[in-house]
Amino acid sequence: MRPTVHDIAETAGVSLATVDRVLNRRPGVKAATRERVEAAIRKIGFVRDMAAANLAKGRTYPLVFVIPRGSNSFMEGLKFEVEQAIAQSPQERTRITIRDVPRFDGPSLAAALDRLVTDPPAGVAVVAVDHPRVHDAMARLKDAGVTIVTLVSDLPGSPRDHFAGVDNIAAGRTAGSLMGRFLTGRAGKVAIVAGSMLVGDHRDRLEGFRDSIAALNPGLEILPAMEGQDDPDQVFGLVSNCLRGESRLAGIYSLGAGNRGLIRALKDLPPTVSRPVVIAHELTPHTRVALQSGLIDAVLNQDAGHEVRSAIRVLKARADGIAVIEAQERIRIDIFLKDNLP
Repeated sequence: MRPTVHDIAETAGVSLATVDRVLNRRPGVKAATRERVEAAIRKIGFVRDMAAANLAKGRTYPLVFVIPRGSNSFMEGLKFEVEQAIAQSPQERTRITIRDVPRFDGPSLAAALDRLVTDPPAGVAVVAVDHPRVHDAMARLKDAGVTIVTLVSDLPGSPRDHFAGVDNIAAGRTAGSLMGRFLTGRAGKVAIVAGSMLVGDHRDRLEGFRDSIAALNPGLEILPAMEGQDDPDQVFGLVSNCLRGESRLAGIYSLGAGNRGLIRALKDLPPTVSRPVVIAHELTPHTRVALQSGLIDAVLNQDAGHEVRSAIRVLKARADGIAVIEAQERIRIDIFLKDNLP
């Protein structure tokens, strides 16, 4: 005989109403009580077809995407993909809202997450910033029964349920492999342009890049990362100063955004000065033109649309209590040269 909700309530020593709240991921249940109910579910082997139950009830999934605001072309593209998903909400039985926050601002992000605790959605997708208050806010969301997906930038030490994004260490290693091959037999310095080392994707890319370069071309010296806050004007100033001050500059790796500033600085180079090899991230209208003109040598890209759709699938699957298909949610790293632009 299959276990029932009555069996769960008896095993956990709680009321049927509490079991119902846990099964339907509703607020009002203490974390310790929720864990006791979930332990009882595991112990007696209770299985509920949540997908069928939710479909029968015509359930709509309230989801929130928390995205940094600013002039970052990739984040603007990410927001556009979320807006496309909102347009499909009636067919997907979702109710998606967007909350924007200042970029690289841990306290502001934590405050935005905390505001969701009072009326918790089924799931939250968030571009993460590594800050103690963000970790704490995510823990409070989890206690409220909210599924959390980190988007683009991961926070593996947090209580998030899933990461929708590329393997950023692998992305950095790929960039390092390309740079090492482009500069085979050459010595010199390589400049690093980051947005902020507070975000995991930028730290991971730099780690992978350093490891790969060290193995392929030990004659290259990696300069300390310049943090341009993904702001084109700040990036322009940092790269311009670097181009003027480093006579042995062989390469530039832009592992964040703000590439309009990088491109402007490269265009300002006198024709008598040798242009460094340049590798950047994200295929935007600006990096596309720079690839075609030869100002940038390679661009690594991630599919923002795939990431958004993946986050939605995972959040709905968790709400339904069904398994995630890992192969479907794997986000690939695309490599573009001017020869293979789509």
